[in-house]
Amino acid sequence: MLLEFDSDQRLWQDTVRQVLARHCPAALIRDIADRGADAGPLWKVYRDQGWTSLTDPGDTVELTIVLEELGRATDPTPYLATMTHYAPLTGEPDPATAATAVFDGISAHHDGATWILNGTAQVLDGDRAERVAVATPAGVFVLPADRVAARRITVFDPLLHVAQVTLEQVRVDAGDRLDRDVRHAREVALTGLAATMVGACQRVLDLVVEHVGVRRQFGKPIGAFQAVAHKAADMHVAVQRARALTYWAALTVSAGDPRRHLAAVMAKAAAGECQAVVFRHGLQLFGAMGYTWENDVQFAMKRAKAGELLLGGADEHRATIAREYRAAELR
Repeated sequence: MLLEFDSDQRLWQDTVRQVLARHCPAALIRDIADRGADAGPLWKVYRDQGWTSLTDPGDTVELTIVLEELGRATDPTPYLATMTHYAPLTGEPDPATAATAVFDGISAHHDGATWILNGTAQVLDGDRAERVAVATPAGVFVLPADRVAARRITVFDPLLHVAQVTLEQVRVDAGDRLDRDVRHAREVALTGLAATMVGACQRVLDLVVEHVGVRRQFGKPIGAFQAVAHKAADMHVAVQRARALTYWAALTVSAGDPRRHLAAVMAKAAAGECQAVVFRHGLQLFGAMGYTWENDVQFAMKRAKAGELLLGGADEHRATIAREYRAAELR
């Protein structure tokens, strides 16, 4: 598999970056965080650009490019949940409305001609989704948002929507049950989260490099000091490693490679390890300025840290990798 972008993919990356620079600048992110500005017009821009049509497995690399750039911009819309949680679980070709998925915590009981759903889960964008795909051991059920109870939870990322979603004796017609590959959908979700975290970490690194190039001590930029340069280099290596694994995961999903589950888990683990390095060194290199609300580096750091907590952290995924390799050795 080739791990370098071809000319079309580089053009696609540049196009996405230009759209976000125009429509999702840092000033908009600050306005949403400070004053609760509406992200709806930005979501419409994504739809108008055709970004919600990237649902075919063959488009996974292009989708991952979009998600990395959205992570870099600290995207405030429900794009991540719609495209990497809901769409792979339902097979919907162009989800034009905000949607999300519940992967765990919901049970399904068959009662004659209907299924009864019960359970509670914390769900990305559960409070603003118009449709919710619910994965259960019995199959997948797609519900309008008014069939579930959703309450937004306050999290440290002010731009991220996480909700507690509750289904209590929700009846669904037996004909509405979908037989979908939940494992594959989770692979896409893990890859999407990894890409978002890589983009956020890259944004932190960009801001750090800019800062250490202009912040001066003893008559020279602090970036000229070896200790500072080493920390920036560690951040760069961590980002590059996580990015390589993320795009490998995207390639395996796109090609239907049997290694795609392991690749997705490795990508999420590497992204989790990356954010830990970038968060620690980024704050240290910014000094006290990194802790202030006025510094935009906080938004990227919080997005990367939140990604680590969604769908399992690096420790959990490393344990999965170890189990799979051990099982392969015993076969």
